[in-house]
Amino acid sequence: MLLSPHRRLAAGAGAALVAALAGTLVPAAPAAAAQAPARTTAPAQAPAPAPDMAGVTAALNAALANGAPGAMARYSGPEGVRSRTVGVQDRTTGEAMDVRSRFRIGSVSKTFSTVVLLQLVDEGRLELDAPVDRYLPGLLPDERITVRHLLTHRSGLADYTDPMFERTVPGFEAVRNRVFTYQELVDLSLALPRTTEPGVSYKYSNTNFVVVGMLIEKLTGRPVADAYQRRVIKPLKLRGTSYVHPDTRIAGPHVRGYLHPDEAGAPLVDSTEQTVSWAQSAGAVISTTADLDTFMSALMRGRLLSPAMLDAMTTVTPTDTAHTRFYGLGLRRYDLSCGAQVYGHTGTVQGFYTYAFATRDGRRSVAALANTSNHGAANTALGGVLETAFCGAPKTATAVKPAAPSASSAPAARSLDSAPSATDGPAERDLPERH
Repeated sequence: MLLSPHRRLAAGAGAALVAALAGTLVPAAPAAAAQAPARTTAPAQAPAPAPDMAGVTAALNAALANGAPGAMARYSGPEGVRSRTVGVQDRTTGEAMDVRSRFRIGSVSKTFSTVVLLQLVDEGRLELDAPVDRYLPGLLPDERITVRHLLTHRSGLADYTDPMFERTVPGFEAVRNRVFTYQELVDLSLALPRTTEPGVSYKYSNTNFVVVGMLIEKLTGRPVADAYQRRVIKPLKLRGTSYVHPDTRIAGPHVRGYLHPDEAGAPLVDSTEQTVSWAQSAGAVISTTADLDTFMSALMRGRLLSPAMLDAMTTVTPTDTAHTRFYGLGLRRYDLSCGAQVYGHTGTVQGFYTYAFATRDGRRSVAALANTSNHGAANTALGGVLETAFCGAPKTATAVKPAAPSASSAPAARSLDSAPSATDGPAERDLPERH
């Protein structure tokens, strides 16, 4: 086990925390708005199918057909490591997409930030259901907002990126080289109307994870880059992962990102170099597909958190009416058509779409990238990698259509006429998109 002694709970304290979590996993809310947490694991299932790598390639090619210059995916599982690449990672040189190259992972950074914060909970340095005001006095206007509300996107804090990127390219160019303080980003959010009362409903907001970064720095007394390095990157030997804010460069071989303007047919904008200061702890990590597979697999295997914290992180509530998409603590869960439940995060930063997911036992993982953004069809197409990698090739025979799954049950077995999967519809958006 990689989890070091200072991150483990003492036996008595761990039991007490498990008991406390069992009673407080979902904040109090009006009966009509609150939703019970979903089960964190699926019932016993047949052996997992082998990945359909031809299907993975088809999903990558679909991303190209929908505007991405290049795309790639890396699968790791009992069958070994399998990778596929299509298109180019540099439109100027024509350099082919390389699965070893680094790229900006956008909101997958939120899972890194959550791991660090939950390690601090493991160490007794903060409480999930304590008000943020206890640790950052006077920062937020509502003392009811808790640490858990931030990690589950239930704080009601408005997402400052909505007006920031209302016009995609002009908005990006205005912040490409700008360096923000955390306080400036929080102030941008507080100038907007709140989206919900604390704890009532899920509403994705980058502001939540800016505050998470502030908590990490307040409790450790060090920059968030130091926390990533000491607590995640170095222990897991993630050699291609870094947090270089406010440097604009991606060191070493890397993928160039291309942003679609809002105007149809307008030329792509090379968005590779930027500070990502508008996101910081919400989205500024750089990584590789291999490192993301390692990270998600290690997380799910319990190498970074205590069992109590991992259970809290993977306890989820629905974010869509079909109950195929869920959110826990800085972690998404997708329920796929074959019954597989996969945990991870999506990522969008200008010029890059990322998926990084693993099964709950950590035995299988997938990381995928398309080097474009503000083009939702490419994002949705890339999401098809999850179905083909985790569910294998489609069955050739049809079956009776199953009943719609409930929030607490796994979907029925995959068939040609089964209910739509988590990746059939438009992809979830981590940033506003216009095209």
